[in-house]
Amino acid sequence: MGTYDFAVIGAGIAGASVAYELQSRGRTLLLEREPLPGQHTTGRSAAFSVESYGDGVVQLLTRAARSLLEDPPEDFPPQPLAQRCPMLWIARAEQAQRLAARAQRVVVAGAELSEVGAAAAHSMCPVLREEQIALGLVEERALHIDVAALLAGYLAGFRARGGELVTRAAVTSLRSTLGGWEISAGDSDARAGVIVNAAGAWADEVGALAGARPIGLVPLRRTAITFDPPDGVAIADWPCVIDADEAFYLKPEGAQLLASPCDETPFAACDVTPDEFDVALAVDRVMRATTLEIRHVQHRWAGLRSFVADRAPVIGMDPDVPGLCWLAGQGGSGIMTAPSAARAAATLIADAALPEDLKELGITPEMLTPARPALRPSAPSD
Repeated sequence: MGTYDFAVIGAGIAGASVAYELQSRGRTLLLEREPLPGQHTTGRSAAFSVESYGDGVVQLLTRAARSLLEDPPEDFPPQPLAQRCPMLWIARAEQAQRLAARAQRVVVAGAELSEVGAAAAHSMCPVLREEQIALGLVEERALHIDVAALLAGYLAGFRARGGELVTRAAVTSLRSTLGGWEISAGDSDARAGVIVNAAGAWADEVGALAGARPIGLVPLRRTAITFDPPDGVAIADWPCVIDADEAFYLKPEGAQLLASPCDETPFAACDVTPDEFDVALAVDRVMRATTLEIRHVQHRWAGLRSFVADRAPVIGMDPDVPGLCWLAGQGGSGIMTAPSAARAAATLIADAALPEDLKELGITPEMLTPARPALRPSAPSD
């Protein structure tokens, strides 16, 4: 496959976005083990851009990513990447204090939330059981992201800049050499100066091939279902509704409704499938909070969301393995933070610094580095 400045492993949204950014700095190879990019977590995401979701650096990366979602680059195909869809947090009486605490925390961090009562929440989503809502919070500026369009945009832009994508190229060997790496992937070999590990749930496995210590990545299964709305009910203007404790969410998905029980079941990295218990759990939780009668599930699927111990993304150069950059551990925020996370990774590789706009938001390399203490406890003495 030749010699490159950068080789990115994994062509989901993380890999595609950082390859796009790196190609403007040097010749970049993007490797994907599957026949098509985005086949696993990326292709199974019902993604939003929500600043009231997550904590700390995730919120800041989400805010920094918004400009690309609203105004795509010129080398992306000419199609919208996102549209407005409010996020409505709802709390029962016993949850209200926890939701109010969340609101205080994220508003201090810069998110825009407004409080609504039960009647207003019900008017936004008429199937909610009004008597169960003690507190509602709305993030009006939340965006629903067209994940397929975003991934396609990055891949098209990457190719337009001269990047090379190779699919069906599972990486089997990474050998450190003077000045770079020798890579065996699929039936071919390549050389690269820097490797970016954007392998999603498989990132620790790829890191091991490079001789790196694990970052403690834990893939967690998340289930989703779709079903028909009530006959004659217009759902296009409904918000995404999410429980205060993240026990479920419900949102419009074209002509259907999509729901998830927000399950987080530890699972080995694989082509995961949904468990019937979690499907039933989604149905039960939605029906308890709404007047919906879910008699038939149209579609069901599952994906893996991978977290490290502190649940913040891992972006930066490995402290022990020269020429290895991590872009992993995005958990449930990988789509909405992809534009800013990719720029962070690219500039940390090329300039050993972060982009100015990220620094102005208060993001530091120490928040992202794989060397942070939560991920890399002191090595045992010999």
